Amino acid sequence: MTQAPQMQITPPVLAPDAAAAPLVSIRDLQMIFQVPGGQTVALQDANLSIERGEFISLIGPSGCGKTTLLRLLADLVQPTGGQILIAGQSPAAARQNRQYGYVFQAPALMEWRSVLANVMLPLQVMKVPGDRQARAREMLRLVGLDKFERNYPWQLSGGMQQRVSIARALAFDPPLLFMDEPFGALDEITREKLNLELLRLWRETGKTVIFVTHSIPEAVFLSTRVVVMTARPGKIEGIVDVDLPQPRSDDTRELPRFFEIATEIRELLKKGHA
Repeated sequence: MTQAPQMQITPPVLAPDAAAAPLVSIRDLQMIFQVPGGQTVALQDANLSIERGEFISLIGPSGCGKTTLLRLLADLVQPTGGQILIAGQSPAAARQNRQYGYVFQAPALMEWRSVLANVMLPLQVMKVPGDRQARAREMLRLVGLDKFERNYPWQLSGGMQQRVSIARALAFDPPLLFMDEPFGALDEITREKLNLELLRLWRETGKTVIFVTHSIPEAVFLSTRVVVMTARPGKIEGIVDVDLPQPRSDDTRELPRFFEIATEIRELLKKGHA
């Protein structure tokens, strides 16, 4: 059997000296929304640097600006103050140069397209050259769904649908992955299983991940660092290093250090509410 040719993904365009700088740099970031009768300060004076290969979780109370921060990084909304650089570029340039993939809270799959066709969609939209079907199949193998390529989203479980959305986000090989509470609607057993799968993908692909969650245990289990945000107006209350051994496993959740880090995050969250 003749092997299908491997798809060649054009490397993203990097700004000069970008490789030596943090992958993500956030300086004095501010976001104010105009609402009837006044203003809502969603983010205020946010500062954060993220290195290549990190797994960063954003955690905080509802309405603290976690998703807003992710949307600002993705160039879906424009800040009212401060600066964002991604690989030395503006968010708009980073989006144009395919620097990131985005996994939303809901899978947002097209019900009339097969699993394979859903994963191929960004390759088609961006007119990525090469064998798009082979690339999509490679991503489905990566997330363990290669036997479901002909199925439709409605034939899959919620967890499987999110794995398809992760495969789709990775299809054009971005260095950065934004994930906005992708497992929040899933049951605890499925969620913990997908946490393990996500860490495997992170190790195998070398991506940098920025992950929004409301769950302290999930943040501790997944992350290299956890960014704790205050109630609105959203500020960064503190950043907690997660020095748990890699690779992580179910046993990681039972380590005394796991509970120590979770307590540190919980105390920062309480302080942010004060």
